[in-house]
Amino acid sequence: MNALTKLTASMATAVALMSGINVQAELNLAGLSPEEQGLAIAKERKSRDIGWGDSASSVVMTLRNSQGEESIREMRMQSLEVSDDGDKGLTIFDKPKDVKGTAFLNFSHVDKSDDQWLYLPALKRVKRISSRNKSGPFMGSEFAYEDLSSFEIGKYSFKLLAEETVNGIECYKVEQIPTDKNSGYTRQVAWVDKEHFRGQKVDFYDRKKSLLKTLTLSDHKLYLDKYWRPMKMDMVNHQTKKSTELNTLTLEFKTGLKDSDFNKATLKRAR
Repeated sequence: MNALTKLTASMATAVALMSGINVQAELNLAGLSPEEQGLAIAKERKSRDIGWGDSASSVVMTLRNSQGEESIREMRMQSLEVSDDGDKGLTIFDKPKDVKGTAFLNFSHVDKSDDQWLYLPALKRVKRISSRNKSGPFMGSEFAYEDLSSFEIGKYSFKLLAEETVNGIECYKVEQIPTDKNSGYTRQVAWVDKEHFRGQKVDFYDRKKSLLKTLTLSDHKLYLDKYWRPMKMDMVNHQTKKSTELNTLTLEFKTGLKDSDFNKATLKRAR
């Protein structure tokens, strides 16, 4: 829940990045430092997103330029939960014709850089995304490659900044500092609701420490009586005035996906 799942959480993974399950116990932060509070909130978020197994979704990506002109892409996203490591995600573009067959494979990791590959059908080759290029735009969108990683505690240091209300929902405001030296962000500020620990909004700050983008997550739906997923993810670039919206049309869990469905060979035969 990848960001861009889950857009695939995959972004579906970018989508898995901001979800949680329905646990009634209240989080006790009394007596903890702001850093300890932030870490406790992150651990609670992660604990509420364990056991979903795999998922498959259909997603519409809408890209808007600074004049508001739109272009539409349709894609499928598949995600696989991995024990003791980050999740795996596969994104396949179906429309329009100029991107049809393009496929993106992401292996998220807890304590090292993610492994990412992009298959470009026009060139008939698989391109590996280097660690230094993960801050670049994914398929011309406002989502960066690193936004498509699953949410892993080891990727950040945390600090609770405040408790604020976002869209009428009481939230924890948590600072997340990326541990990856190649990250395109110096910091992120995430608003996580206090009841279900669902991500509501994230501000991203660039390497100059200026506000770069804001991701808004909305229309959360509950699956398997445990797992919340945002059906809409809207990333706005404040510096370029461009935006990318991801709308999940269908989402299923426990579809029978397995590890062999996620490798470089599957990129070339993705249809």
